[in-house]
Amino acid sequence: MLTRRTALLGSAIIAAMSYFVMSAHAEEIMDTSGAMSVDLSSLPILKHKLVRPPFVHDHQQVVTTGPSLVKFELTIIEKEIEIGYGAHLQAMTFNGSIPGPLMVVHEGDYVELTLYNPEDNLMQHNIDFHSATGALGGGSLTLVNPGEKTVLRFKATRPGVFVYHCAPGGPMIPWHVVSGMSGAIMVLPRSGLKDHDGQPISYDRVYYIGENDFYIPKNQNGDFKRYEDIGDSYPDTLEVMNKLIPTHVTFNGKVGSLTGENALTASQGEHVLFVHSQANRDSRPHLIGGHGDFVWETGKFNNPPQRDLETWFIRGGSAGAAIYKFLQPGVYAYVNHNLIEAVNLGATAHVLVDGEWNNDLMEQVVAPTAYDRAHEGKTALP
Repeated sequence: MLTRRTALLGSAIIAAMSYFVMSAHAEEIMDTSGAMSVDLSSLPILKHKLVRPPFVHDHQQVVTTGPSLVKFELTIIEKEIEIGYGAHLQAMTFNGSIPGPLMVVHEGDYVELTLYNPEDNLMQHNIDFHSATGALGGGSLTLVNPGEKTVLRFKATRPGVFVYHCAPGGPMIPWHVVSGMSGAIMVLPRSGLKDHDGQPISYDRVYYIGENDFYIPKNQNGDFKRYEDIGDSYPDTLEVMNKLIPTHVTFNGKVGSLTGENALTASQGEHVLFVHSQANRDSRPHLIGGHGDFVWETGKFNNPPQRDLETWFIRGGSAGAAIYKFLQPGVYAYVNHNLIEAVNLGATAHVLVDGEWNNDLMEQVVAPTAYDRAHEGKTALP
């Protein structure tokens, strides 16, 4: 009997085979079977339990020892998620969150990931690390069917923040990405972050903001459609995707996910590191009321940071990082400064900062009040 899962897997396998065969020809057919195994038995082992964004697992900013073998686990979860404005997404996720968790290691460490695809899922999945070298970022070595797991290890050779995402082949790649399957990894220099003069920089808090564009089909009445499962949503979603006009642009998977009761917090005088990823489209982060003191716009820590930016640019398929020292208390809005996407489509977060107001930086000299209309227009330009 041809079940929905069998049909979906068949389509996915055909897409993956054509994609990987094409890539294999381009690389004269990758074959790892004869490569000598690397002995890492002498390295210390670190096991980190990943946490849900915007938060990040405990880690050291500076390490004085040699490389470690750093182990993580990710479970692929397919589920329906309410993303705002009355829309529901048949989502594909790493560990159940959009974005997937931020992993933190240090340059020279070995990253070992165990990837689980539970048997009740419908789709094939894999993972492509933009921080890794070879084999489509690990994508060609990690393709797992429902009910399977795989273990990938790679050496973190380049410091910076990088995207990871699912890339199972062909037209399945963009669908999986815009259905939630992306995250980021931060590879810190072993000696920590440095400013433009090579002096150490540290942060008091780190928040990970994953930006996603979603494409939710509508019915004839203009209402968002809802689907039984991932496979049921595919044909309509593909049609909306190919028009390249998102219905939602959100931070961390949902309109309002980082506002209200979910707002980020900080204290006056704290240095906060913001890691921002967008696996599919360009973005323009801006902190309303603040600045980017130090910004790695391309996300790569071998490059000196830019300073004092008002808005920075995140290229689609990449991640960036910015540090700001909060100088005033109050509510700050962290937005995609395509303001249509920020205000109308959902790409807004809030940071609540406690502390004491500094009138030297800003003061309300006169509160709003009525004025003498005789002066109206006298300051207007001719």
